[in-house]
Amino acid sequence: MKTVILCGGKGTRLKEETEFKPKPMVLVGAKPILWHIMKGYAHFGHRDFVLALGYRGQAIKEFFLNERAFANDFTLSTRSGQLDYHQSQSDDFTITFADTGENSLTGERLKRLKPYLGDGEFMLTYGDGIADVDIEALIRFHRSQGTLATLTGVHPHSKYGLVRSDAGGRVEDFSQKPTLGDFVNGGFMVFSPGMFDYVDDGMIEDALIRMTADRQLSVYHHDGFWKAMDTYQEMEELNRLWQTERPWAIWEKG
Repeated sequence: MKTVILCGGKGTRLKEETEFKPKPMVLVGAKPILWHIMKGYAHFGHRDFVLALGYRGQAIKEFFLNERAFANDFTLSTRSGQLDYHQSQSDDFTITFADTGENSLTGERLKRLKPYLGDGEFMLTYGDGIADVDIEALIRFHRSQGTLATLTGVHPHSKYGLVRSDAGGRVEDFSQKPTLGDFVNGGFMVFSPGMFDYVDDGMIEDALIRMTADRQLSVYHHDGFWKAMDTYQEMEELNRLWQTERPWAIWEKG
């Protein structure tokens, strides 16, 4: 099953990092966040990716074209161009790089990818969110529901401290950036082919709303780790987590 990753946005709220590179190439540890997303899928055997490129997509192509050289020692013959690698450290990905337009909305990007997706189910996620989602459980749930689409519902963290007080104004509970009880769309979606009947050149979320009206959208509840990277502060938080807990690195946990 192919996995689409939306990599075309400009990431304007993270301009400190994205002025000269696309948001999926912002580093978490020594690797782009895009690599972390792909490693999560690959852990469950899903290694066939279609990247919807847009803003500064060339940087994404260059990274993967050169990744093996960056990761290994090698000997180069400048006469013949032959490269001999001295290690074999490399990821087992198959990647289709597709230019879907610099200013396209996500629905149009997905429509442009249709020729690369075949006739079966496919997965889709955003290029700025990482999680420890059990991809196989997500796929099983989607198939059991019989709907055209399944999204992964996650619990977001409040950006603010929540305060609960008594009638007299005395604080009874103060929680710093707690996890909220409601679910939001965390990406990590599974689609059946008929979903394209609902997609136009607008946002994919508009298609999800139309599917909801026809009872064709399901939600898989994920109570584990999830975080999107929209701001410089969130980038720094993910880098701190990578140095300590690595909660989304399921490929390291067997």
